[in-house]
Amino acid sequence: MKNLVRQINTPSRVVVAAFLAVVLSGTALLSLPIAVEAGREATLTSALFTATSAVCVTGLAVQDTAAHWTLFGETVILVLMQIGGFGIMSLASILAVVVSGRLGLRARLNTQAETKTLGPGDVRRVLVGVAKVTLAVETLIAVVLTARFMIGYGEPFGRAAYYGVFHAVSAFTNAGFSLWPDSIMRFVTDPWVCLPLALAVVAGGLGFPVYAVLRQNWRHPARWSLHAKITLGMTAILLFGGATAITVTEWNNPGTLGPLSPGLRILAGFFHSAMTRSGGLNSVDTSQMNENSWLISDVLMFIGAGSASTGGGIKVTTFALLAYVILAELRGEPDVTAGRRRIPEQLQRQTLTIALLSVASVAAGTFVMMMVTPFKLDRVLFEVVSAFGTVGLSTGITPDVGTSGHLVLTALMFIGRLGPVTLGAALALHVQTRRFRYPEERPLVG
Repeated sequence: MKNLVRQINTPSRVVVAAFLAVVLSGTALLSLPIAVEAGREATLTSALFTATSAVCVTGLAVQDTAAHWTLFGETVILVLMQIGGFGIMSLASILAVVVSGRLGLRARLNTQAETKTLGPGDVRRVLVGVAKVTLAVETLIAVVLTARFMIGYGEPFGRAAYYGVFHAVSAFTNAGFSLWPDSIMRFVTDPWVCLPLALAVVAGGLGFPVYAVLRQNWRHPARWSLHAKITLGMTAILLFGGATAITVTEWNNPGTLGPLSPGLRILAGFFHSAMTRSGGLNSVDTSQMNENSWLISDVLMFIGAGSASTGGGIKVTTFALLAYVILAELRGEPDVTAGRRRIPEQLQRQTLTIALLSVASVAAGTFVMMMVTPFKLDRVLFEVVSAFGTVGLSTGITPDVGTSGHLVLTALMFIGRLGPVTLGAALALHVQTRRFRYPEERPLVG
C-alpha cells in the first residue's frame, strides 16, 4: 500500500520539488548585493517574496522593480518568469499525459479521446508545441511593443527592445511584473501598448491543449474537444462580461475611468478584465477602485484562466463544471452533461474538491492576514485572492503588510500556483475500488 501511495504522489511531488528548487535558487540570486541598486538592502524576505512571485508568475511586489533591482536582478526576474510560465504550461500538460499513462487501457483511451491531443507517447510533442507557442506569441508581442516604444516614445532601440521583451514575457506568462513604478498606468490612453499586453495575457491563459485542438481542427468547431469548447467559451464570457461590469461600475469614478474619454474608458475596462485572468498589470489605479469593482475582480481572479496554461485560479473548466453540476441538480437530471457529453462522477468529485479546498485556502489566508495586518477585509481579501490566483493586482497594501504578511502571501502564491495542478493530478491518479458498499442513508440537506 505504501508503494502504491508513493507511486501515486510521485508526479505531484516532482512538480512541487522542481518549483521549490527554482524559487530557492532565485531567492539566492536576488539576495546577492549585485542584484540590488546601491543604497538598497537585499533582504531575504524581499528576495524570497519576489522569487516566488516571479516563478509562480504572480506579479505582486514589495519593491519597485526598476528602482530596487539592478539589471542583473531584473534579468533574474525575467528568467524566473519564463521558467515559471514555460514550466507550468509544459508540466501541466505533461501531467495530463502521465495521468493517462497511469490509468488502464480503457481509461487511457477515454482520456485521449476527450482531449483529442494528449496520449502516452506525446511528451516530446507537448514540449515542442509549448515551446513554439511561447516563442511565437512572446516574439510577436515584443516586436509590437518595441516598435511602439521607439516610434511613439522616442526610446533608443536597445532600451525599447528590453522593455518590449520584458513586458511581452511578463504578459504571456501572466506574471504581471513591470519596469515602471505605476505598472502601465502611463499608457492607459495608448491602445498600441494596452491591447497587445491584454491579448498576450489572454493567449497565455488558454493553455496548450486548446492550441493543439485549434491547430488540428480550427476550421471545424464541431470537432473541438469539450475542454477546448469550455475554455474558449468561458474565457469569452468572463472577459467581456467582466469588462462590461468593471466599465459600468467605474464609469464615473474620478480616480480611475472618470477622466478618460468614453472610448478609452471601454479600453481600460477591457484591459482590467483581461488582467484579472491572471495578468496582474494595471492601467488604472486599482487602489482607487470602489468596493463593488474589487468584489467583481475578486470573483474573476478566483476563477482564473484555462487549465494547463500560464494562468492561475481554480480554472475556467472547474468553474464551468460546477455550473453544470448545479444545473443538472436543479433540473433533476440523473447525469451531468455538457456539450452532449456526460461528465464522469469521479471528475465531478474532483471538481468539487478543488473548488472547496481553494475556498478554504482563501478563507484561511484572509483570516491570518486580518490577524497580522491592520487593513480592512475588502483590501485584505483582494490581496489574498490575487496571491492565491497568482494574479498580481493589488490595492496598494502589499509593501505595507509586514514580514508576517509577506510570508503568508508567499505561501498563498505557491499554493495557488501548484495546488490545483498537483491536486488535480493526484486525485486523478488516486483511484481505488472497493469490493463492498455500505448501506445507503440520506441525511437532511438545505
